[in-house]
Amino acid sequence: MGLRRQARELALQVLYQMDFNQMAPERAFDLVCRCFEVAREPRAFAKLLVDGVCLHKEAIDQRLAEASENWRVERMSSVDRNILRIALYEMFHRDDIPPRVSINEAIELAKRFGTEDSRSFVNGVLDKLFHTKQQKEDKAAPAPPKQSPA
Repeated sequence: MGLRRQARELALQVLYQMDFNQMAPERAFDLVCRCFEVAREPRAFAKLLVDGVCLHKEAIDQRLAEASENWRVERMSSVDRNILRIALYEMFHRDDIPPRVSINEAIELAKRFGTEDSRSFVNGVLDKLFHTKQQKEDKAAPAPPKQSPA
């Protein structure tokens, strides 16, 4: 398993701990690392993900609410909600990670940590948001210059 996948798993565990026990990010991060004897290598990227999700949580949750028809964010399972938060942070705030990678990694997390329905739920929400993002970027892109007739 790659370091980034390990980091995403660690970030998910920390975010889950924060939800479940109402903990501050630093305390949850330390607790999870101690309890699960997490290797040092994935910690930096995991910390970046946790901090990014916390910093942009309001905007991320707003996107989730818009994309998840018939599901209020607070009613989603904590695992699914936090997988989606990680992926959305990557998709909308990290230019160095292709959105398709974020989606694929989220689906893998959902397979491993979620319920039988988590994979398709996560995939559906992220796919919808990905296409919305693409449409906005396409509209914002400058039109190619017109060529004069020869």
